[in-house]
Amino acid sequence: MPPATQRLRAAVVGTGGIVTGSHLPALRENATHIELVAAVDVDKERLEAFRRAAAETTGGGTGWNVAGYTGLDEMLAEQRPDLVLIGTPPSLHREQTVAALRAGAWVLCEKPLCLSLAEYDEIAAAEGTGAQGPYAAVVFQHRYGSGAVHARELLAGKLGAPLVAHCQTTWYRNADYYAVPWRGKWATEGGGPSMGHGIHQMDLLLHLLGDWSEVRGMAGRLVHAVESEDVSTALVRFENGAMATVVNSVLSPDEVSRIRIDCADATVELTHLYRHSNDDWVYTPAPHAAADEARTRAWSTPAADLPSSHAAQLAGLIAAVRDGKRPPGGGQDARRTLEFIAAIYKSAFTGRPVHAGEIAPGDPYYRAMHGEHPDWAPGPASETPGGGTAKPGETIGDTTGDTTSGTLKETR
Repeated sequence: MPPATQRLRAAVVGTGGIVTGSHLPALRENATHIELVAAVDVDKERLEAFRRAAAETTGGGTGWNVAGYTGLDEMLAEQRPDLVLIGTPPSLHREQTVAALRAGAWVLCEKPLCLSLAEYDEIAAAEGTGAQGPYAAVVFQHRYGSGAVHARELLAGKLGAPLVAHCQTTWYRNADYYAVPWRGKWATEGGGPSMGHGIHQMDLLLHLLGDWSEVRGMAGRLVHAVESEDVSTALVRFENGAMATVVNSVLSPDEVSRIRIDCADATVELTHLYRHSNDDWVYTPAPHAAADEARTRAWSTPAADLPSSHAAQLAGLIAAVRDGKRPPGGGQDARRTLEFIAAIYKSAFTGRPVHAGEIAPGDPYYRAMHGEHPDWAPGPASETPGGGTAKPGETIGDTTGDTTSGTLKETR
């Protein structure tokens, strides 16, 4: 690791929309502490376009002369980066994250970090120990920003006991969205909106309320001809006794992301879509608490407004690297979120409640989110455009399509 006075050396893997649109600006916002030295992509044309974008200095931004590679191993061997940011399709995350860790680099990977609890534990086994790491973290940028930090502090006891919560990710994705070859398939995306969309709000819910104890879920393919679900719901009980409802959908024209937590003395509610700031958080005191103006005044959002963003999370990761600490969004903290999603799928597909800790090695849902359930696990290839045989409203077995590297050039 370079001295504290020297910038960290970063590389990106994948140069598609999420890396160009989110990671590159985040790197520029943290340019005092980090520099981009390399980029990897199998698509040479897209790689060169990214290198040109990274070199631009318009608007006072930092420009970098980024080395381009079509192979990850070659880049790791030649550049020896301190940090690798991964923005490729989900099926590549485990292999690329493990390779970077074994090369001595810390990792910030787009969600989901991997496709199963088994893969997560493989990544954990490749991490280092102590101050040197290296460690891996998943992009959970909704935890960051002044509004989320403030809410978590208040929920630690200043609003009374948490009682009832609602977590909602109701977005809209059409057939063109699922025409991208890796989307909607278990082997390449790992799941549907539970895994690829609602994961952000569910992670924030757990970040705010703590450990969950029991999940009762439902899932369906109501519109799209895909292997995974296009809607899921869940009832959740937390260790602290709070109870919650969860809804994840890609069928909702009026798009919104929302978390509401009713405590003994107040309700806290976050309403946004892809990013939140202080104004998106609202606190409503209970009638018995409203008269205590000194107390309720302290609930007001902080004066400084830091929106949730990749840049905010990257700043926290850089600090963790410098301090020699496991970064937020990694370790058992991030595993809890993945286990929660696996529990929703297991409960939905088996029709029974799932308790925290029960999905362990030997459980079919440990190795795959579909759990080899006959109505949900992929089957023989078919002519269905979405890769499966299910019609809208049915829950019968679907199929996988081609998962060769040629279909995985599309990055998010």
